[in-house]
Amino acid sequence: MNKILNMVLSGAAVAFFWATSAQAAVNLNVHKEVLDNGLTVLLHPNKQAPTVSCRLFYVTGSVHEVPGKSGLAHILEHELFKGSKKVGIADSVADARFMAAQDSLQALIRPAKLAGDTATVRKLTAEHDSVLNEHRKIFVKDELWSAYQSAGGSGLNAFTSDLMTAYIVTLPKDKIELFMWLEADRMQNAVLREFYSERDVVREERRMRYDDKPTGRYYETLNSMIYEAFPYRVPTIGWPSDIENLTREMAEEHYRKYYKPRNAILVLAGDLDTASTMEMIKKYFGNIPAGEAFPPLTIRDPEQAGEKRLVVKRPDAPNSYTLVFKTPEVGDSSLYALDIAEGVLNGRSGRLYKRLVEQEKLAVSVGASNSPNKYISEFSVQVNLRPDADPAKVEAAVWDELEKLKTETLSARDFQKVKNHAYAGLVRSLTDMENVATMLAYYEMFGDYRIFLNWANELDKVTAADVQNVAKKTFVREKSVTGMLLKEAPKEPAKATK
Repeated sequence: MNKILNMVLSGAAVAFFWATSAQAAVNLNVHKEVLDNGLTVLLHPNKQAPTVSCRLFYVTGSVHEVPGKSGLAHILEHELFKGSKKVGIADSVADARFMAAQDSLQALIRPAKLAGDTATVRKLTAEHDSVLNEHRKIFVKDELWSAYQSAGGSGLNAFTSDLMTAYIVTLPKDKIELFMWLEADRMQNAVLREFYSERDVVREERRMRYDDKPTGRYYETLNSMIYEAFPYRVPTIGWPSDIENLTREMAEEHYRKYYKPRNAILVLAGDLDTASTMEMIKKYFGNIPAGEAFPPLTIRDPEQAGEKRLVVKRPDAPNSYTLVFKTPEVGDSSLYALDIAEGVLNGRSGRLYKRLVEQEKLAVSVGASNSPNKYISEFSVQVNLRPDADPAKVEAAVWDELEKLKTETLSARDFQKVKNHAYAGLVRSLTDMENVATMLAYYEMFGDYRIFLNWANELDKVTAADVQNVAKKTFVREKSVTGMLLKEAPKEPAKATK
């Protein structure tokens, strides 16, 4: 279907009814309710296993970060595991005193750093670290994480994207009240402990994943070419200079305003009773203040002025080729035809693999991806080249296959093969409650969870002519962004002159 569905595929099928051999419909029982404070709740009861998959999405990500504050949502993802006024601390009064002392020292460190007064910075930093070490003596380390694990929780994780920050766990069905208590507490009472040491951890994470990694910087730069104005160009982890200058006060303000019910989606899928679960949700979340809404995101990219190309050469780089086209946002009917185009090109039986890997021996792997997103989507082709492959031949072959989609009508057999494969993938996804919970949360964040449930029916409406028309509209050189990451031969040492 797309990279979101591919990311969560697994399992076998329930609540999926075949109308004919060529048509499918999802009949998934979902209860949706929006509390008075704005919290969106989706519940899917399913008794196949005595567990419940829990998802809490805060619809705040890097698209909502202003210049100078990139990486704020990501560091808050880390910080919300540090605990609250009730969790992760042995003495809340002393905790507040230690936090105030550290904030005061940091307020003195910042101007000294800007002034280049390294001696003062070293002295104040040593004082700060000393206070922090004393503070750590009253921590109850990883208490929130341990509470979930002790209750039999699995799949405990958190992640941040350009659109949201997610907290996820699967619990035994008789332990979901623990989820309610911990997450309602975290929504109201989080304490951002060890902020500056955690900021250093994030900066090191960025260095390892982006700054020192050839593919990391390549894709980051390519992304900033795809999006000229729209904030998808901003890396979720943050720019290095922004990370280094984030303050606890910035994070505290962002948390206090936006990590609240108005901007949250709560999804539970598994062995639950809808009525009693809703009562429990209202008990724990119903009285939390709504919080502030984000200002409307009005910025959009201008029409692309022409073909864009990026070539990066590094001695430590793999040889790879990337081709990207921007497409309409999720929910647009053209994306269903692009799902078919993805299926024709993708996989070991797809046209790109057969040509580039098997026939012409130019690549070791290749993939096409139709990736729906809110505001703007992408269709991309990614090729990992053989070391001796000619990049120009790879590029010509990819464009040739895209041109065929524009000029040749798909055969009925190939068309139905792609549809059947897509339906089967959706069917398999529907028995894994973790997948179901994640997909419901994603598509509700995109605008409506029913986009996911209606996908099979919408896909069935697509004709071969639709695929041809959308290919003509989408796969245009003047609207493309091309990236090449190529291995550069090491430079020969200069010869000594006599």
